[in-house]
Amino acid sequence: MGKYIVIGGSKGIGSAIVNNLLENHEVINISRTEPQSTHANLTHYNCDIISDDIPSIDDADGLVYCPGSINLKPLNRLSIEDFKSDFEINVIGAVKAVQAYLPALKNGKNPSIVFFSTVASDLGMPFHASVAASKSAVEGLTKSLGAELAPTVRVNAIAPTVTDTELASKLLRNDRMIENMKERHPLKKYLQPQEVADMATFLLSDKAASLSGQIFKMDCGITSFKI
Repeated sequence: MGKYIVIGGSKGIGSAIVNNLLENHEVINISRTEPQSTHANLTHYNCDIISDDIPSIDDADGLVYCPGSINLKPLNRLSIEDFKSDFEINVIGAVKAVQAYLPALKNGKNPSIVFFSTVASDLGMPFHASVAASKSAVEGLTKSLGAELAPTVRVNAIAPTVTDTELASKLLRNDRMIENMKERHPLKKYLQPQEVADMATFLLSDKAASLSGQIFKMDCGITSFKI
């Protein structure tokens, strides 16, 4: 049985990751809201990764940082505070988590860290300036930490396209928008949280023992194909 820390595991992709891990592993969820699941293997700490002191943990085999933002506005409507807030949620929170739990990870077995980026870091999209800037920093962090922590801790990131979560609900709020979103992607679909969670679970596992410093595009073809 492994031991995994999930930051933001109460909703969306984070919740799906927690559920993937629960049957066979101990899971520590750290988030502002109670998780939907209850299980003997689940421990929940209610706190804000940005502003609160986070719990001490002595050992862990993996860390997943799930918090993110989708702050889509034209540049002239994005304030400097918007940029700072997105950077804090996506980057500073991740750094805080790694700094706090790196000693625990080094006490774990074949430890792994998983971050989240976005397809907008690779494919220029209107109104994505703030989120793309902060998630691009996450990709740089992934590669830098992967090099710095090798061979002890593996570090990878997943860059999903639109995923059917509460965070993306404004992009999928009616049938027309749902169909348009499907049509934008060469595979004629967008992502479900479980698909992304399965990739994260793989990256945490020993099956991904040779992978570090990688950004995995789960893009339904949108950054890879022009059809």
